Amino acid sequence: MTSAHATPAKHGRHSRDDVANAALGILDEYGLPDLTMRRLAAELDVQPSALYWHFSNKQTLLAELADRIAGRGQSTYEPSADWMIVTAAESASLRDALLAYRDGAEVVSSTLALGLGVSVPLTRLTNAVSLGGFDDETCRRASTALLHFILGHVSHEQQRLQYDSIGVASGVPEPDTLADNDADALDGAAAFEFGVLLFINGLRHLTDDARTVSVTVPRAATPLPSEHS
Repeated sequence: MTSAHATPAKHGRHSRDDVANAALGILDEYGLPDLTMRRLAAELDVQPSALYWHFSNKQTLLAELADRIAGRGQSTYEPSADWMIVTAAESASLRDALLAYRDGAEVVSSTLALGLGVSVPLTRLTNAVSLGGFDDETCRRASTALLHFILGHVSHEQQRLQYDSIGVASGVPEPDTLADNDADALDGAAAFEFGVLLFINGLRHLTDDARTVSVTVPRAATPLPSEHS
């Protein structure tokens, strides 16, 4: 999570940016359940109704926060850049951005599910994948699948962090009781990288001339004739 957030001065008229920054501060310190319009208004020393000049409801506010969270650390690259390297870098950057704020993955995931905002993370991944020369439909489907993995993985990481912070037993053995080949299971970054590489290498197979994957459904085995038949 971020170490600190600037709180706007509690006087005068606040801008949309002031409201969003204050909301990010509350989110990071207390979590999504405690980010209410009433609490935000109190933080800014205004009436709750004043917030609706900038955001029509809490959902549009969360959409703004989601875009800000997912917009952190965007990469710059040339159109000729290797799509696999760029996609891996953007995936890692999105993970870092989501982890930078408490409940960051939940905020972005809920906004995506509601179709709010401009879907910054999806745009970032789609642009990266498109460097591979895939058609638009493949880019959309691949980037959506990868984004779902990223959000799910980071959401799990953040839940574990919160449970650990309040002393909830996870039921997972201590690292020194696990075999060496199981150690990476406790490393969120390593597990995340492995998952992203699975997606990228799978998509790489679509770079054949037809850029399609043929799937053959095996038929049920024909029973052998009985010796007594």
